[in-house]
Amino acid sequence: MTENSTKITLRGVHKSFGSKVVLNGLDLDVGVGESVVVIGGSGVGKSVMLKCILGLLDADTGSIRVDNEEVVGSGTKTREHINRKFGMLFQGAALFDSLPVWENVTFGLLAEKRVTRDEAREIGTAKLAQVGLSAEVGELHPAELSGGMQKRVALARAIAADPEVIFFDEPTTGLDPIMADVINDLIIKITREVGATALSITHDMASARKIAHRIAMIYEGKIIWAGPVGDIDTSGNAHVDQFINGRAEGPIKMAVRA
Repeated sequence: MTENSTKITLRGVHKSFGSKVVLNGLDLDVGVGESVVVIGGSGVGKSVMLKCILGLLDADTGSIRVDNEEVVGSGTKTREHINRKFGMLFQGAALFDSLPVWENVTFGLLAEKRVTRDEAREIGTAKLAQVGLSAEVGELHPAELSGGMQKRVALARAIAADPEVIFFDEPTTGLDPIMADVINDLIIKITREVGATALSITHDMASARKIAHRIAMIYEGKIIWAGPVGDIDTSGNAHVDQFINGRAEGPIKMAVRA
């Protein structure tokens, strides 16, 4: 992957919390317009990796570049400039209960005073329409919505500012299989419509297979395999094979209390 075709590049990224090493020299490339899904079990560092890219956590060492611009150790202005390129679908939707749906969708734009409230309402209605929700839904509060509708609202918020990169944190968690597939279809549709690069983390293999161009697996703080989604079943990696087939026996050992 050439420098000009790469949107996000991680090289040798380390992150520890005290004596616990979470990221241990992680390398990853995400191409412009590409959808990359990082898979792995709970606690292997998927969320920490995302947080380091977003600047919510500081990597201890290593390089994280967005459009070839270094963000590790960057100042506030650089970080704000980079983060304006990002949209985020949080696990569990993470909506504000006290705000109506349209205001949830446009919260970032309003917080940064980039639009008026009237403009925000129009944008909110338009983004809700993109995810298949009516203008009437914009006047409701999150508690009045089903889990699937909340996830759609969260997706509308992720694209409110027409981001260049969208991050998806366990996008199908808590959804039944049918609604999860609806959300997967929406993710594909929306990323194509806005022309965004996508980086997702999940342990849901049905979702990974559907939304990814490439899949990468993280284990013990490193990417141990990466390749086109069609190659995942013939990876030749025992850890990948065990994970995607959900087998208890294999090189990945789960801590289980007796």
